[in-house]
Formats: sequence, structure tokens, C-alpha cells
Amino acid sequence: MRKRRMNMSIYAIADLHLSFASSVEKPMDIYGPRWHDHAQRLHDNWCSRITDDDTVIIAGDISWGLKLEEAKPDLDWVAALPGQKVILKGNHDLWWNGITKLNNMYENITFLQNDFYLAEDIYICGSRGWLTPDNDEFGEEDEKIYRRELMRLEASLQKAAKDRQKRYKKEEDAELLGVLHYPPVSKAASFSGFQQLFEDYGVKRVLYGHVHGEDGFRNTIQGVHHGVEYQLISLDFRQCIPLQIRKQGWYL
Repeated sequence: MRKRRMNMSIYAIADLHLSFASSVEKPMDIYGPRWHDHAQRLHDNWCSRITDDDTVIIAGDISWGLKLEEAKPDLDWVAALPGQKVILKGNHDLWWNGITKLNNMYENITFLQNDFYLAEDIYICGSRGWLTPDNDEFGEEDEKIYRRELMRLEASLQKAAKDRQKRYKKEEDAELLGVLHYPPVSKAASFSGFQQLFEDYGVKRVLYGHVHGEDGFRNTIQGVHHGVEYQLISLDFRQCIPLQIRKQGWYL
């Protein structure tokens, strides 16, 4: 899904965890004060900052719905917000099935899988990610999914790199921005295949979600590691405020 949007701003958030369908009961308030009335707070912060000319990256865990018909009220809610949305899959997005079908549902939502999205000279590249081998719970089945996600991430980066080579005279004229749902590594002091791919393709900035709670915030990877800057954008960490992405650095 290759699109080009110019003269706009780019924002990012993850882990909306919506449940507007009557058949889905998943109150988030039980997870602490950062989740109190989170959908309304996100709506208000979004609409006060973002216009229809802007692009918003949503890095997974959109809906608690198990099937697409259960997730559709949540996706409709997202679609009604200002801006073009670029959505990646999260581990709870069990409704995600059939990328072509999904991309035919909304004019202002692109579901990103094995591809990239070009906005304001920034190539949005990424995948869901998974547990990494340094995680204490990493097992044989995780290894299979981990390898598959590495291939999906590389497919996205590779397509973006080829397009940049054709479209731009110099690599530095356009950035490859990495996006995952899972953190790129489970322990900040470790190193994963996701990080190796980001380095191999010259990615300098990576966004990710999935991590929640004060302990998670303290222990996850943040800042510059091996020349790549990592930024957590989970909704509770961001306190329902989308992160604005500048061509140089973040606008927090």
C-alpha cells in the first residue's frame, strides 16, 4: 500500500484497546488510573491536535473483538477521527484476517502488512513483532513466530528501501521509520534480530507499543541503543496523547 502525503504532520499511538461492540465487555479501568475513560480522553486529545491532513500511526491492539464484526464498531470509531490512519497488527487483534479485505473497508485507514506507507518523506515500515529470544518465556513455538515476523519486517523495509532508491536522489532525503507492536527486544541490555534488521536498513528511529504499567515502563528499551532511538507509544504510557513525529526528533 504505497501512498504519498505531503504538507502534513505525523503522529503515533498504540494499544487503543477499544470495546464498543455490545458483545464485547472489556473495561480497561481495572488496569489503573491511566486507563480511566481512556477512549474519551484519546478522542479529545486527538481532535484537539490532529487534522484531516495529518497521518496517524496506530501500532496495534486496536480492538478486543475476536471477529471482524465485533471489531467493526471500534474501527468505525477510529475511522471517524481526523486524519489518515496507518494501522499495524497487535497481539490482541484477533479479528485481523485478510489484508485485502481490510484495506477495502475504509478510505482513511491503511492496514499495513509486508509493505510500507510513505508520508512526508518518511517511510512507515513495520510488523507486529513478537517475543524475542532473551525473554524468559520464549519457547519453541515462539521461535517459529519470531522468525516469521523477522521476514515480515524485512519485507516491509526492503520494499521501502527499493522505493526510496527509485524516488529520491539521496537516501538522506527520506527516512525509514521502524514500527512494531511488541518491543524490539525483551530486555533492554539484550539485542534481537529486529534490532539487527533496523541497523541493516539504516533505520534511526523505532516506535513500539505493548508495554504497560510502571514496572514495564521502567524496564523497557528507551532512548538510543546501537545508534537507533527507541520510543514507547503505548496509550497508557502516552496518557492518551498521540506522539508527534518530526523529521528530526519527537515532539512530546
